[in-house]
Amino acid sequence: MKLLAGPCVIESEENIFKIAKSLETYQNDKTIDFYFKSSFDKANRTSLDSFRGLGIDEGLRILQKVKDDFGYKVVTDVHESCQVAQVAEVVDMLQIPAFLCRQTDLLVACAKTNREVNIKKGQFINPPDMRYSVAKVLKTRGCDEVSYEASKKHGVFLCERGSSFGYGNIIVDMRSLVIMREFAPTIFDATHSVQAPGALGGKTGGDRTMVPYLSSAAAAVGVDGFFFETHFDPSIALSDGPNMIKLDELETIINKIKKIQEI
Repeated sequence: MKLLAGPCVIESEENIFKIAKSLETYQNDKTIDFYFKSSFDKANRTSLDSFRGLGIDEGLRILQKVKDDFGYKVVTDVHESCQVAQVAEVVDMLQIPAFLCRQTDLLVACAKTNREVNIKKGQFINPPDMRYSVAKVLKTRGCDEVSYEASKKHGVFLCERGSSFGYGNIIVDMRSLVIMREFAPTIFDATHSVQAPGALGGKTGGDRTMVPYLSSAAAAVGVDGFFFETHFDPSIALSDGPNMIKLDELETIINKIKKIQEI
């Protein structure tokens, strides 16, 4: 299975390397296709005053150093089509943020690279409609067929991160995993799925205690991979702390997922 893991945002080179070092066990696990994930810019923070990251140049320098020093594959977000070519020079997978999952120019720009593309399902999207986002990438890559097999061949993935349920609440409809896997390999984002948008007055809240339970449920339904944002101390994280899990909790969650997958 694929595993995308790392801190929400690049806070500093020191923090990134501390977290990257802690994730080495997954790079050495033959059952896991591991990608280190972190963002150089969080362009959709609730408040203008919130920390966004170190910027594209410094962020990519640090991600390249992670690749060089640890041999990890790397995934990060792109928010504008003008960023794609520069980011694609470093990363192995380009990630489309959930809020931007229908942005045609961004999807097409990513499709024109030779990188894998992970499209996060918008909190506002009907799961079957993600087929059209997938089709934008596939057709740009010369494939008119929209199917699980075609998406896998051309490196297109979908990512479930929950759906808005009223104001300030995210829930996961596990049926979406079944539906989206009809036309693309699907990754379950277990940490953003426990968010409570805007719950902390200009910042996003969340409940990380629910992460193991949702992960287990997704494993039982069947997915192609998992996404976890993790930190050595989420209480001091500069973005998404309430929904990130501690590094020392990840191994227990992964082991439980593996046991469920063996059933």
